Amino acid sequence: MKKVVNVVAGIIENGQGEILCTLRSPKMSIPNVWEFPGGKVEKDEDIFTALRREIEEELGCIIETSELFHEHTHEYEDFIITLICIKSKIIKGSPVPSEHSSLVWLKRENLESLKWAPADIPAVEQLMNEK
Repeated sequence: MKKVVNVVAGIIENGQGEILCTLRSPKMSIPNVWEFPGGKVEKDEDIFTALRREIEEELGCIIETSELFHEHTHEYEDFIITLICIKSKIIKGSPVPSEHSSLVWLKRENLESLKWAPADIPAVEQLMNEK
């Protein structure tokens, strides 16, 4: 039986209507694809706390979480991921990638220009259809 992993991801939008996208490093599982930043939910941690912790650890900035945006379960070859996307904004600092290879801010209509991790694609599509 495959391991099921609960992962939170931030749909972090700046004041110019751009969304933060991060590139998974070659050392990560599912390498060299884009994703919304975040990470695993720890035992006894709520999703909003988990996302704030992950963004501070990975990107060195503080976010404010607002609402649940999208939830999707995707089966990879070795595990199953439930990706919980939460709308957020940065309230302190600027994101600097420590675990990721790169980051970029993109407008919704340009999100499809990146090669996304399969689990993130449904959220990308929902964002592109959102006005």
